[in-house]
Amino acid sequence: MRNKNNKYDQHLLVLPEDRANEEIANGFNNILDPYSRAIQIERPSGGWGKVVDNFAKNYVSEMRIFTKRMIVLLIDFDDYNDLDKSNYRERLSYIKSQIPDDLQERVFVLGSRNSPEKLRSNMKKSFEGIGESLAKDCAENTNKIWGHDLLKHNEDELERLRLSVKPFLFN
Repeated sequence: MRNKNNKYDQHLLVLPEDRANEEIANGFNNILDPYSRAIQIERPSGGWGKVVDNFAKNYVSEMRIFTKRMIVLLIDFDDYNDLDKSNYRERLSYIKSQIPDDLQERVFVLGSRNSPEKLRSNMKKSFEGIGESLAKDCAENTNKIWGHDLLKHNEDELERLRLSVKPFLFN
């Protein structure tokens, strides 16, 4: 769903890596007031590196103009068989290093520990169904879905996101 928001009002822009992440974001958006324009979901970038590049090239300067804009970089962490969790941490650290210091508070990096397809298989839900469940967790301050093994690594980013967007997304 492509909502056009008022760029001067509080809003959340989602930059998904791929179609699966876009569908998860759409599911999340389905739970919100249908007349709300608080979330805008962009087209998939085609890879986590392209999400970062897209953000840097097309959104950094806009964020400095539209100071109420927040952005979620919705990616796959591709962390397969990594017992010490270094791949996840390295990717998150790299991505955060690409976010200018003055925008760090308004940019969030979230995603499945390895892939949305694995998450869908484990949860036995559609991508949109996963997104709807994640939104309900946010609205109700629970971690039923966010606490899943493939999502719980998002805990710190999720807490920051909830504090920032709950007042205007789930009022």
